[in-house]
Amino acid sequence: MSQKPRLTYLNGRGRMESIRWLLAAAGVEFEEVYLETKEQYDKLIKDGFLLFQQVPLVEIDGMKMVQTRAIMSYIAGKYNLHGKDLKERALIDMYVEGITDLMQMILMFPFSPPDAKEKNIESIKERATNRYFPVFEKVLKQHGQDFLVGNKFSWADVQLMEAILAVEEKVPAVLSGFPQLQMFKTKMSNVPTIKKFLQPGSPRKPPPDAHYVETVLKIFKK
Repeated sequence: MSQKPRLTYLNGRGRMESIRWLLAAAGVEFEEVYLETKEQYDKLIKDGFLLFQQVPLVEIDGMKMVQTRAIMSYIAGKYNLHGKDLKERALIDMYVEGITDLMQMILMFPFSPPDAKEKNIESIKERATNRYFPVFEKVLKQHGQDFLVGNKFSWADVQLMEAILAVEEKVPAVLSGFPQLQMFKTKMSNVPTIKKFLQPGSPRKPPPDAHYVETVLKIFKK
């Protein structure tokens, strides 16, 4: 029996949340270790756990993996969520990169000053509705399948579902002009592993609050 993956990060979303999503979608249970102090973080660096002095850290299959993209690529490959051939993998990677650009805005939002929050929500809405969501709406419409690549849910679908829900927290009606994405969201919500992850009590983290922001700033201060 192999050990559960062990995730080391803060008790909040951040860059680890997409990893939690992907493991959960693959039906993989995992353990979490939460950083609460700068001393814990510094010890990880001192002990050589963090190759580039950054978290997320995921211990899986005897490896101590860092760098979000590399971790997710490994998980996607291991659990057959990275396409059946090189062409499918290229499409999945391309879609993931695009979604990551949008998610970066979401990630940084809690750290924006109070007087900039409204402007930043408008930026997220504008970028989602004019640049990113139209791409996925078009892809789903053109090939007429339930998922983005190969009619089987992949890493790209999981990332897109996470992004849709994250944007909806800020802009509830953001999908009003995207009927394909509305159907996609319903379909993804009913994938058994994802349905389970969306239930209360799952490892999914709530939106970042002031305590989370304070903890991040405390731990990663120079």
